[in-house]
Amino acid sequence: MKWNVDTNHAAADFAVKHLMISTVKGQFRKLEGSGETLPDGTLKSVEMTIDVASIDTNMPQRDDHLRSLDFFDVASHPKLTFRSTKIDQKGNDVSITGEMTIRGTTQPLTLKGEFTAPTKDPWGNLRAALSVTGKISRKQWGLIWNQALEAGGWAVGDEVKISVELEAVAAAVAELAAV
Repeated sequence: MKWNVDTNHAAADFAVKHLMISTVKGQFRKLEGSGETLPDGTLKSVEMTIDVASIDTNMPQRDDHLRSLDFFDVASHPKLTFRSTKIDQKGNDVSITGEMTIRGTTQPLTLKGEFTAPTKDPWGNLRAALSVTGKISRKQWGLIWNQALEAGGWAVGDEVKISVELEAVAAAVAELAAV
């Protein structure tokens, strides 16, 4: 069965160390995607696309810097993508290995979490949910801007924690509802 992400019920969050003492959190406000399940309801594939310009850390000046050439270079690389290449699922527990593309660089990434089996919502739509987390080294994707601190260390940590929460609607049900 094919699925489409319900963009009103989807979020991609991240967290990174700032000044080596605190954690800055942010979110990408625009996430689209699709997936497929096998007849037994297990997850077969996942694809996600994030509009990088939708980044929101609750500080407009920082968000503008993150959109700039120093970080994501949104003008040249407006999308961040993830496409699964292997999925291991035992019950609700899922491990999704795939290819993450950031700023034109594609690297492997494994996301782990839960896939909630399809269920009908109050309006008759078939829905499923995915909640996964992972970690990346931002340097591996060319996100190398940093600033040395006077006391030693760096302004921005290399490790970025990623969290994705989303609901998906069965494509066949969504297409029939639109008719």
